Amino acid sequence: MFIIIIGTRASGKSTVLDFLVHHKNFTRLRLNTGEYNIQTHTRALSLDSSSSRSSDLQTLTGQDITYSSQLSPDNPESFLSMSSSTSATFAFNSVMSDSLGFTDPKDMLMYVTRNWRDHYVTDDISTITTLEPFLKRPFVLLVSVDAPTLPRFYRQRRIFPNISLEQFLAEDDRLVFGPNSGSVTSSYLFTSYHLCHVNVINNFENVEQLHDHLNHVNLLNNDRLRPSWDSYFMKLASLASHRSNCMKRRVGAILVRDHAIIATGYNGTPRGIKNCNEGGCKRCNDPTQHPLEGFEECLCIHAEENALLECGRERVGKGAVLYCNTCPCLKCTIKIVQTGVAEVVYNLSYKMDASSTRVLKEAGVEIRHYSPPN
Repeated sequence: MFIIIIGTRASGKSTVLDFLVHHKNFTRLRLNTGEYNIQTHTRALSLDSSSSRSSDLQTLTGQDITYSSQLSPDNPESFLSMSSSTSATFAFNSVMSDSLGFTDPKDMLMYVTRNWRDHYVTDDISTITTLEPFLKRPFVLLVSVDAPTLPRFYRQRRIFPNISLEQFLAEDDRLVFGPNSGSVTSSYLFTSYHLCHVNVINNFENVEQLHDHLNHVNLLNNDRLRPSWDSYFMKLASLASHRSNCMKRRVGAILVRDHAIIATGYNGTPRGIKNCNEGGCKRCNDPTQHPLEGFEECLCIHAEENALLECGRERVGKGAVLYCNTCPCLKCTIKIVQTGVAEVVYNLSYKMDASSTRVLKEAGVEIRHYSPPN
């Protein structure tokens, strides 16, 4: 696994990196491409020359293998001239002394690809252009770290005591809204936030609380890199729900047998009937209607029903599994039982969970609640 950490200035990226290095046995990778205006002093890596890692790196870089030793900014007085990654390095020299250094992102990418079974981490990738080739690899996990503005300012002042709040905000605005649109701290982090595998909001009072949160999140969960079958089909059920036009709620369902999709469904009015969001179902469009009343007047077909109708009992066959982002209602449950579905997996609860569960268990249909990784 290769974890790439991006985020706002003084949000705690280096603290997350330090946690992975010292508590999860990750190796830090340093990228010195000249973007940060820093001088790097190096020493020879104490690895056996016959080891695969040593020979791989020599082949890729065409130079002696080095560990990053100590970074000293050319202009330590001005935090405005430094990247967030660089400014945070002063507090974590112990991490820097145990890291592999690269001067070309392509070399780093080739190295982690050859050694993808090992664990690496970096927070030195600062531009979208540099980042995008890494995201094509199936072993790369992108983690964003952010925090409220005032805590970030006070953290920055521990390193640069003379920085004013106005200076900090001006630089923050420049990074986020300025012409430097290629920075991962601006356009990528804020306009493509959903592309990050994990988003950490570091509003914790101390490092111990952040560590507890990171342990709870479990960044090493392989389900984040390659979804399990449950995660995969539940994501598809959630995606199907976005086709729904029901005014009450969006529900999606996926009917699966032998890990192959045999039908999909989402809730809405029948074919030929005006869409629910266009007034086709009076019950769903009545804001005064009690949730447990008026079912006999509802024209919307539920997602589970749609998937089962598309299939029919013969195509459902033996061992079929129904994935739905919301627990089936009692009305759908009896149809699930009748068509021979063997298992139901759901994510969100519904007001009839207990009744539906009782009927499914009585009929011998397994029901499971699925919770995605935090």
